[in-house]
Amino acid sequence: MTMDTDGTEDAGWDVDPDDEQGVAVLSALGRQLRVWREEAGKRAADFGVEVGYGEDLVRKIEAGKRIPRPEYLDKADDALRANGKIAAMKADMERVRYPKKVRDLANLEGRAVELSAYGSHNIHGLLQTDGYARALFEMWQPPQTKQEVERGLAARMARRSIFDRNPAPALCFVQEEVTLRRRIGGTMVMRAQLERLLQVSALRHVTIQVMPTDLEEHAGMGGLIQVLKFADGSAVGRSEGAFNGRPVSDPRRLRVLEQCHAMIRSQALAPRESVAFIEQVLGET
Repeated sequence: MTMDTDGTEDAGWDVDPDDEQGVAVLSALGRQLRVWREEAGKRAADFGVEVGYGEDLVRKIEAGKRIPRPEYLDKADDALRANGKIAAMKADMERVRYPKKVRDLANLEGRAVELSAYGSHNIHGLLQTDGYARALFEMWQPPQTKQEVERGLAARMARRSIFDRNPAPALCFVQEEVTLRRRIGGTMVMRAQLERLLQVSALRHVTIQVMPTDLEEHAGMGGLIQVLKFADGSAVGRSEGAFNGRPVSDPRRLRVLEQCHAMIRSQALAPRESVAFIEQVLGET
């Protein structure tokens, strides 16, 4: 989380100029905030003091150059006595709060009735704890800024709402053994991550399987695979090792990914065996 030049907590994130939808929504939001403030007869500096942020951040948000955090809008609503009208803007802001690539993925996950995934490098993003995800973002090269880390982390954690949907989608994850043993973030972070896997695996609509390292045959050597299926019968999938890593929706190409994932599942430990394996690794950690 970054700090403004006057020492106040940063109210949000910079806007990606290439995100046309985000720029348009935030420009409109900023104009409305400025109108509310000016009609209330408040200077930007005085308003900033009321809501606990610097004048520079207030002006950036009103200019559509900074994505405000939800609490900023709550404080603005109270300070300007908007009776919920400003706080209601959070619904619009949430649509563009995170990077477009993440928003697109979250939209697909939010519509999916079935998700099948195989991960070979780290724990799947939907299964990650706050600590594990933060450790991953902080070790990226070239290094990310604190602001980029916080934005990426918030976006990843927001995607976990998929577990709360009703009706719940069917979620199937296959994880390489190494992803359970590599102590990303240190021992305590990894212990919490393994405990999270056990917690999620207890959900009736979630299946987690482990692919042992000592197998002589492995259908997933091409890398990551993910397939999302939707209520209308359509689907989209991607694999690092097929179709140049690009998303595909053509039924023939999707069958290739589904067959590969099915073979991976057949080679991995069964769900109950996988839970026992995760418990074992947790005991050793």
